[in-house]
Amino acid sequence: MSNYEAGSLLDTKPEIFDGLRGKVTPNAPMANVTWFRVGGPAEVLFQPADRDDLVSFLKRLPEDVPLLVVGVGSNLLIRDGGIPGVVIRLSAKGFGDVKQVSETRIEAGAACLDKRLSAAAHQAGLGGFHFYHGIPGGVGGALRMNAGANGAETRERVVEVYALDRSGQEHVLSNADMGYDYRHSAAPAELVFTHGLFEGYREDAETIRNEMDAVQQHRETVQPIREKTGGSTFKNPPGSSAWKEIDAAGCRGLMIGAAQMSPMHCNFMINTGNATAYDLETLGETVRARVLENSGVRLEWEIKRLGNFREGQMVQEFLGRLL
Repeated sequence: MSNYEAGSLLDTKPEIFDGLRGKVTPNAPMANVTWFRVGGPAEVLFQPADRDDLVSFLKRLPEDVPLLVVGVGSNLLIRDGGIPGVVIRLSAKGFGDVKQVSETRIEAGAACLDKRLSAAAHQAGLGGFHFYHGIPGGVGGALRMNAGANGAETRERVVEVYALDRSGQEHVLSNADMGYDYRHSAAPAELVFTHGLFEGYREDAETIRNEMDAVQQHRETVQPIREKTGGSTFKNPPGSSAWKEIDAAGCRGLMIGAAQMSPMHCNFMINTGNATAYDLETLGETVRARVLENSGVRLEWEIKRLGNFREGQMVQEFLGRLL
C-alpha cells in the first residue's frame, strides 16, 4: 500500500467499478459521513447494493488499493487530508435487516443501527440488548470494537460474526474467534463484517422497556447527545474513569480552535462550530499529555482516527508543549 498513488484509481482501474449496482462516488466528502462533521474526502466511496454486489467488487479490487470500511460515522475522526483508495459504507437497505431466527436468537446486518437491534429484541421479548438503545452506532462497529454501555458489552451477546475477506470469500467467526477485550476485537482488520448472530434470553416486555428507558434517561442527563461529537473520546483506564482523569487534569471545557472537551461530559469531544480534524486531534493529544502529567495515567483513544494529515498539520502523539 505504501506505493499506492492516491487520486489515480478511477482513471487507471475503471474496470473495478464496471457493472456494480451500488453507488460509486469519487472525491466523496467524509465530513458528510462522520458525526464530527469534519474530514477530507475519500478518493472513492462505494456503497454496495447488497452482499452479492460487495462480493463482486472485492473480487476485482487489487491488493495494493487501500480499503477502509466505515459505519454510521459516530466513533470516527477522519483527518483533513482525506483517505486514499476506497471507502466502503454499507447501506441500511442492503445490510440493515434485523430478524428473529429462533426463540432466543436475532440476526442483524452490519448497517443495522444498534438502537434498532435493541428495539427488535424488545419486540421479540429478548433481554440483554437494552444497552444498545444508548449506543449511537451500527452493528458492524459494535462487532468490531466490542461496543458497550451501562455495564454490558457486545461480547456477551455475540454467537457468530459473518464477514468477507479481500478476495470476497466468506468467513464465519465464533465468539471465541473474535478475541474480544475491552473496546477491542482481534478479528483481522481486512475483514468486512456483513452481519452477526446474537443470543439473548426470555424476558417480559415491560422489564425490557424499563431498562431501555433507563439507558435513554442516563444518556440525556449526562451526555451531550445533541452536539457534533464522536461519543466517548478515550477508553476508561484500569481502575478509573476517563472523565475523572480529564476533569482532575483541568481539561473540562478545554478548547483548541472550535474543538472542545464538553463541559457536560468531559470525555466527550465536540465540534462547537467550524472545528477541523486537526483541531480535534490536537485537543485530544493535549488532554492525554495533561492527564499523563497530572496523574501518570496514559489515556488511550476510543475514537478511531483515520486518513492522512493535511500537509503541515501533522499531530504528534502526546504533544510536548502543554497548553
